[in-house]
Amino acid sequence: MSSNTDLAKRGAAQAAFLSAMLGALTLALVNLGTELSDAFKSSVHRIGKLWMPGAEGIGPYSGKETISLVVWLLSWLILHRILRKSEWEHRIATSIFLVGIALATTLLWPPVFQAISGH
Repeated sequence: MSSNTDLAKRGAAQAAFLSAMLGALTLALVNLGTELSDAFKSSVHRIGKLWMPGAEGIGPYSGKETISLVVWLLSWLILHRILRKSEWEHRIATSIFLVGIALATTLLWPPVFQAISGH
């Protein structure tokens, strides 16, 4: 039987790696969205220009990073609160992480997102 301290550490670790996956997946989906819609691309760029110096020079990438950073931090906070006193089945959490990272990596690969967006 594991102690509450061990359980809290495992739950916190699961929260950390699942939130990182959500941040990466968000980046991939926002990147795809900016390829599919010029209006969405402009909106994402405006988000980046709200706070990032030099955002005008790097285009919508500033907004893509901003959105994925916010999703990562918020999901970490939420998942940490959920999992700090419990944990998910290790195989399930690991499977969710691996599928999400594989999907994010695939969607960020230029031949894939360009094929989906028709470029």
